Amino acid sequence: MKRNTRINLLLLLAVAALAVLPLALGLGDHKKEPFAGADAEAETAVTELDPDYRPWFSPLYEPPSGEIESALFAAQAALGAGVLAYYFGLRRGRRQGEERALARGEDEGRGSSPAPGSG
Repeated sequence: MKRNTRINLLLLLAVAALAVLPLALGLGDHKKEPFAGADAEAETAVTELDPDYRPWFSPLYEPPSGEIESALFAAQAALGAGVLAYYFGLRRGRRQGEERALARGEDEGRGSSPAPGSG
């Protein structure tokens, strides 16, 4: 097995472990809601400290349900990943094109000059 393949498999296992182990071992505070976000935790902490607190402003759009909110968040993450993948793919393609152009230029240069010791 190649070294890069081994490294990629180890990284994949590490990511899977980071995703599964906290759920399997019951780590974290899951008393109130099993998958409560940081916003809900902050809201709870603020209302405990100051029950009369009023937010400075309200959201521009409030999704009708948590499922729609999650779907919008996932769409935002997918769009960001797509933009990053496009950028890195574009950079790699340009680099490979430059390397090919350099290789062709060197090959053409070799063909036009006489071989050493042939004259």
